[in-house]
Amino acid sequence: MSEKRGILGQAGEELATAYLEKAGYKILIRNYRQKCGEIDIIAEDRGTLVFVEVKTRKSTSFGIPFAAVTEKKQRQIGRVAQVYLSSNNLFNHPARFDVISILMDEDRPPVIELLPNAFDIR
Repeated sequence: MSEKRGILGQAGEELATAYLEKAGYKILIRNYRQKCGEIDIIAEDRGTLVFVEVKTRKSTSFGIPFAAVTEKKQRQIGRVAQVYLSSNNLFNHPARFDVISILMDEDRPPVIELLPNAFDIR
């Protein structure tokens, strides 16, 4: 990953964290990494464990940020979530996958959109 993309992604995750906290989510972990991948944010929302993927873009020239969470990416996030659930003995705990889209155009304020229950892992 290029340094510029890393900085953009980190800024997006900061915005996403603040957005989620304002919406009432309790942030548990940021950047949960395992051999099989990473989850940007793990939070709790009204008793439900939420695995959050954050996608930040400067424009939609390569598509909307939500579209970057492909089936392959969903499977990867699901594998990491299973590791987290297993290592914390939380398989019976309600959980879901949310995606946050952030557009950061230099000429205007960031546009943040939350898609709760964005996908299921079966």
